Amino acid sequence: MLVLAFDTATPAVTAALHNGERVLAERTTIDARRHGELLVPTIELVLQEAAVPLREVTAIVAGSGPGPYTGLRVGLMTAQGLATTLGVPAYGICTLDAVAYGSGLTEPFLAATDARRKEVFWARYSDMRTRVDGPFVDRPADVPIDGLPVVGAAATLYPDVLGDGAGAPPYPYAGALAALAAERLAAGVPLDPPRPIYLRRPDAVVPGAPKRVTA
Repeated sequence: MLVLAFDTATPAVTAALHNGERVLAERTTIDARRHGELLVPTIELVLQEAAVPLREVTAIVAGSGPGPYTGLRVGLMTAQGLATTLGVPAYGICTLDAVAYGSGLTEPFLAATDARRKEVFWARYSDMRTRVDGPFVDRPADVPIDGLPVVGAAATLYPDVLGDGAGAPPYPYAGALAALAAERLAAGVPLDPPRPIYLRRPDAVVPGAPKRVTA
């Protein structure tokens, strides 16, 4: 098993390669405006560091969001293109699941990322592997924390409402995404196709028919 995983649903442009036992290489750049420029070079660096040619990759995994449309589609379109080129399966895993897995928590908690517009994407977990509710998008003050710790970048953005992040990684680093995917694949857990999780309607809409002008 050689799982190439990456995520572009947050400001972290992150990629990693996992061999079914451990992460062989991982690279991350925090830049919310350059997903399209950075992802492919990041993948190339990961493969070079691991000394693994792209043709040996057996599965592609991309973070499927939720996240801003522009960044999210970069990762998912890249996953689909690489999978088609290599003739290997491509999968999508909820970006919040990668944040949760990276936390290592074994008790209930929430994972939350920045949704912009003064809102957050969030989901509830019973442990690092198990999502029990969500994902949703809400204003920070409307997230039903119920006394649980909150991990992810949204916690550090809104510490007065969501806490301090519980010391967990703020982003869905690809090492965690790859490890989670490899674990699920080894256990025979079905993975979703690489399709985006959108929780908002797009800002751009098709204009309606022009109004009739009457004399």
